[in-house]
Amino acid sequence: MTSSQRLGSGTRQVPSFIAATLLAALAACGNGNGQDAGPAAGGPNGQARVIPVEIAVAELGTAARTVTATGTVEPIRTVTINSQLAGAVRSVAVEEGDVVRAGALLARIDSRELEAQLGSARANLEVARRAAERAETLRQQEIITVAEYERDVAAHAAARATYEQLQTRIGYAAVRAPISGVVLTKQVEMGDIVANQTVMFTIGEVSTLVVRLPISELDVTALDDGDEVSLAMDAVPGRTLPGRIRRIFPSGDPTTRLVPVEVVLTGEAAREARPGFLARVEFRLDPRSGVLMVPAGALVDDAGGSAAFVISGGQARRRPVRRGGIFQGRVEITDGLAVGDTVAVAGVTTLRDGASIRVVQAPAMAQPEASRSSAGARTTPPAGSTPSSGGAR
Repeated sequence: MTSSQRLGSGTRQVPSFIAATLLAALAACGNGNGQDAGPAAGGPNGQARVIPVEIAVAELGTAARTVTATGTVEPIRTVTINSQLAGAVRSVAVEEGDVVRAGALLARIDSRELEAQLGSARANLEVARRAAERAETLRQQEIITVAEYERDVAAHAAARATYEQLQTRIGYAAVRAPISGVVLTKQVEMGDIVANQTVMFTIGEVSTLVVRLPISELDVTALDDGDEVSLAMDAVPGRTLPGRIRRIFPSGDPTTRLVPVEVVLTGEAAREARPGFLARVEFRLDPRSGVLMVPAGALVDDAGGSAAFVISGGQARRRPVRRGGIFQGRVEITDGLAVGDTVAVAGVTTLRDGASIRVVQAPAMAQPEASRSSAGARTTPPAGSTPSSGGAR
């Protein structure tokens, strides 16, 4: 074979190779009809693509606005104990954390000088008593005048008052607990010199713990005494604890428009909490029962509105829906779905109407944890509403 013949043969083979390459590229990019292959268009060997999804069931629940406020756990009553006598602290009988009963001795202040004065007052009282008795006898015998008699009686009364005053002041030397509770703070030690009205101890009645929270005037009207609330504390992570509204204060702050609400810790919360713990309290406002709800992830929004993919017979059918508010990760459905409808909640972005699906998980529709508020109060409003700039909505 000549070289020209070999060259001509190679030239004829090149167009055949290029044509085969173009056909393979067209087969990879199209489906034979000139249309792009969508998510559910097909798979290997011409079979329909099966899309994995997670599902949930539309069910009735309770819809309520929520307000989350942050406060500090406190004893229901706290008493600050001040010294009522100036002097040196001779002894301290308690430490922080000690449980005391009403009347228990907390500390003793040096009262030796007052005791000496009391001895002198006792002697003066005795002299004045005898003088008053003699004046009574002499007055009956009309030996002394009325003025002299009244002078001795008044001297006796003054001596008795001085004696009783010193007795009372000596009683202040023994510092005692006015209520039963726990010693929260101790600010003196033995040997300290205290003046009158020096703060010495703080006692809290921890049998009942409360959280006082500022709530917006726009929300407080939806609350009532006795309403149940839920609490979350950093000291007890991952758990929701019970509480109850104990009282709503009769007036609010005219500047901030916030009304104090006192929540009492009940059940497990009362056992777990301690004074000073940070607590996030969630209030449920205007609850409505019997509301059809689905997880928020079940809805897709486009120019045509909201829709959900209803799962039936191994296929996903797109169904337009009308939505209401969003309540803790769940959406109220006012039209388009019925109780018991199974909807896709994960993988919906890849679904098309009529797509074949495979269920990979069916999670329970658990209530998510309350969203945290960094300070003050925060409201979770329904979808589409505009939060108010004032208060804790």
